[in-house]
Amino acid sequence: MTPPPIRVLVVDDHVLLRQGIAGILAPEPDIELVAEAADGAEAVEAFARMRPDVTLMDLQMPVLPGIEAIQRIRSGAPQARIIVLTTYPGDVQAVKALKAGASGYLLKSSLIDELLRAIRAVHGGRRYIPADVAQEIALHAAEEPLSAREVDILALVAAGKANKVVAHELSVSEQTVKAHLRTIFQKLGVNDRTQAVTTALRRGIITL
Repeated sequence: MTPPPIRVLVVDDHVLLRQGIAGILAPEPDIELVAEAADGAEAVEAFARMRPDVTLMDLQMPVLPGIEAIQRIRSGAPQARIIVLTTYPGDVQAVKALKAGASGYLLKSSLIDELLRAIRAVHGGRRYIPADVAQEIALHAAEEPLSAREVDILALVAAGKANKVVAHELSVSEQTVKAHLRTIFQKLGVNDRTQAVTTALRRGIITL
C-alpha cells in the first residue's frame, strides 16, 4: 500500500511566499499542503486543528513570533516536527530555534533546492540543518554569548543612536554604555560599532 502523504502546515506572514511554497509542494504525490497561517497565533490554532506531520515556520512574524509559536506547539505536542524558515543564516537564531524544539532550519533563499529534501528528512525523524548554518553553529559554540543588556545596547546602536541617547533610554551612565560596547567588541571579535552591528545582524543576534 502507498503510505499517506506528508501533511504540511506552512506559516509565514507573506502571502507570496506561502503561494510559492504551495507551488513547490503541489506536484509532489507524497506531500500535501493542508493548512496555512499568517502569524504565530494562527499557527498554534492551525496546528491544534489540523495536526500536520510537518510545520514550516517563519521566525519574524506579527502577533506571536515564530520561536514562541514553536514553544507553544511543542508544549502541547512534544512530537511535533517543525522546520524553521528564515532569511537569517546566523547561528544565534538557529540555536534559539533548535532549543525551542525545531527539527530543521531552512533559509528562504534555498527553498527551491532544499524544501522537499528538508520536509522528507524531518518527517523521517532526522534533523535538517544546511551545512553552512551548521558550520556557523560549530564555529561559535564555545564563545561567550552577549548578555541581554548587551543585546539591548547593540540594538539601539544599530538604530543609529549615540551613546548618550542609549544611556538615557536604558537609564544608565554613558560610561556604562561604553564599557558594555568594549565587552561587545571583544566577544564578537570586532573593532568598532559598525563591525559589531554588521556581525550581530549576520549572526542573528539582533534584527532590524
